[in-house]
Amino acid sequence: MAQSHVLGLPRIGAKRELKFALEKYWRKDISQTELQQVAAKIRQTNWQSAKDKGIDWLTVGDFSFYDQVLDTSILLEVTPERFEQGLADNLLDNYFRIARGSAPSGSQVQPSEMTKWFNTNYHYIVPEFKKEQQFGLNTALLQPQIEQAKTLSKHLKMQLIGPVTYLFLGKERDSAEFDKLSLLPGLVKAYQSILDYLNQQGIQWVQIEEPILALDLDDAWLNAITQSYTELAADTDIQLLLTTYFGRIDDKFDRIAELPVDGLHLDVIADGAAQLKLVKEYWPSSKVLSVGIVNGRNIWRNELRRSLATLQDVKQHYGDNLWLGSSCSLLHSPVDLNSEQKLDDELKQWLAFAEQKVTEIAHLTAAINQGETAIKEALELSDKAVASRAESEVVNNRKVQQRLANITDIQRQRASEFEQRKVAQKNHFNFPLLATTTIGSFPQTDTIRQARKSYKSQQINQAEYTQAIQQEIRQAIEEQESIGLDVLVHGEAERNDMVEYFGEQLNGFAFTQFGWVQSYGSRCVKPPIIYGDVWRKQPITVEWSKYAQSLSEKKVKGMLTGPTTILAWSFEREDLPAYQIADQVALALRDEVIDLEANGIDVIQVDEPAFRELLPLRKSEQAAYLEWSVNAFRLATAGVKDTTQIHTHMCYSEFNEVIDSIARLDADVITIESSRSDMELLQTFNDFKYPNEIGPGVYDIHSPRIPTTEEVEKLLIQAANYIPLEQLWVNPDCGLKTRTWEQVRPALQNLVEAAKEAREKLTA
Repeated sequence: MAQSHVLGLPRIGAKRELKFALEKYWRKDISQTELQQVAAKIRQTNWQSAKDKGIDWLTVGDFSFYDQVLDTSILLEVTPERFEQGLADNLLDNYFRIARGSAPSGSQVQPSEMTKWFNTNYHYIVPEFKKEQQFGLNTALLQPQIEQAKTLSKHLKMQLIGPVTYLFLGKERDSAEFDKLSLLPGLVKAYQSILDYLNQQGIQWVQIEEPILALDLDDAWLNAITQSYTELAADTDIQLLLTTYFGRIDDKFDRIAELPVDGLHLDVIADGAAQLKLVKEYWPSSKVLSVGIVNGRNIWRNELRRSLATLQDVKQHYGDNLWLGSSCSLLHSPVDLNSEQKLDDELKQWLAFAEQKVTEIAHLTAAINQGETAIKEALELSDKAVASRAESEVVNNRKVQQRLANITDIQRQRASEFEQRKVAQKNHFNFPLLATTTIGSFPQTDTIRQARKSYKSQQINQAEYTQAIQQEIRQAIEEQESIGLDVLVHGEAERNDMVEYFGEQLNGFAFTQFGWVQSYGSRCVKPPIIYGDVWRKQPITVEWSKYAQSLSEKKVKGMLTGPTTILAWSFEREDLPAYQIADQVALALRDEVIDLEANGIDVIQVDEPAFRELLPLRKSEQAAYLEWSVNAFRLATAGVKDTTQIHTHMCYSEFNEVIDSIARLDADVITIESSRSDMELLQTFNDFKYPNEIGPGVYDIHSPRIPTTEEVEKLLIQAANYIPLEQLWVNPDCGLKTRTWEQVRPALQNLVEAAKEAREKLTA
């Protein structure tokens, strides 16, 4: 009989219970015991639901209070030395200090770097290694989960990030340079200890994840895989399911087939099931093959009949050794479609959230084992949804398609090269050296949230809502002028989210009530659904920007979210190629940019924090992506005068390898995250002379910690060693939405003061 499992389930709770519990704990409003109770309830609900739906193997270890990579660091006792200073009272608080710089106990400290998990919008805390790194075993966070799971089932599978991926994702933090792979022998010994511990706990299978297999790997890292699993498998009775996702691994099948592991999981969503045609030539039928047939990263309903056709050949070959599951962890999916009461009925029948995806896995397994009659009703509903979506009149718009077909190359080019624009803008704006600004958003206060809630529930009318938001904008402008920033922003008080807000103003988007997905820690996002052709109904930001500009003699930036980021942070349609969807969004934004300029807003920021995120994992596929994403940005921004200054912003990804494409965006100014990595990004500018202006972030906004003037000044002087002074801007890493005014005000005051002092020293 084929077996069913899920790689991981959402851990935030159907109504974001974990988010609210974490934030209460950090504020000291609840105890750690109460926080643990919320966590246990979420796990219990997840496991019981999966078991009730007929899932054979329950997955342990998929729950995390912040991030699964950080959990692995704690498990292996990899804690940077600075967190031993002012140590927290307990392990969980020290865990939070590593993630966010502060916790209810222990001193504040510089948190570890955070970056994107492969090509997703999920973030992980980067492990830090030193040359003589020692690894240990600390099961304090994991043990309660295992004990709880044992009360529900004997068929338990542990989720564990593999040793080679863990090492690959970490960074060397040592004054003496060394090769991370030199740490592998000690790390493998630590993993042997983990497997021994899990064996003693009665865990039968370990889902050991090596997603780096979906990357282009050199021989050193491939040899590390061989070495690690040869040693691990030789010294354990536990069964290992080597797990990959987010891309194809068929170019490594010959190497993987030699590994003495008991099973292999393939993501067949990421590569259109092409791997299934090859895998049986390499992977023996005597071992488990797990097929990730249900999409863990998008919200469209599984076409059950099509999936069953895909599975027939591997079913015949692998028989009882066939497992069916999700392509990757369902943490990238919203929790439950049944919570949605306001979605259009036609659209709703096309969708599946995590709870529904678990049911789809169970249905496909039942059909494989018992025949299609076992899921007759589910098949009929699936067929009906497929037909409905194909025939729907709400998906396609002829005017949008015609405009898309008529795009010309000239629309993607500014009227003049940057060198000419730079002169025109200097004369027009006369900004000082080391001009200071912020990324866009200011704290989303309870007053803002209450005004938005009251307006949506019709407790206040349009005029009252406008007045409330204008008051928040006025406060943001006054605060910035008092602090002394050079270029201001309106603060984005009217925006619930940088993508959802724009989607609400565009045709072709739909929105959920509870479609939340974890981004990191307690930060959750609610991605819009792109179901049809995209076009702008009317101006989106113009009136708010005009009002803000009327309050100050200083320039106030217009703030937009870029086409690639809107695409990346939405659940996109699957019936059009991504580049066409991006261009549709870009055309809508182009109209907005031109309208802003016509209304006196001549500093316009078009954010692309997800630019690096969508980069394909394989180098052979990257050039095509970079071409269309650059083209989409330029389509959105190129229709303005030379004197209009276009800014963009990027954060929390590794940008070094795509810096030439970032330059090709041809934004006049780019602001980019760099403070958590101690300005590591600047090393890139030794070899690449960035042509336009740039603001490497000097204030880590994802920590409540307030940087000192001296710290910011040091980073600025460091930046000036790599980037000409006339090209440098001074700004935080990202928007300030998640911080409080009590944190933001002194931090920005220190930033402005640091810019003044650095300006004096660097021009003396």
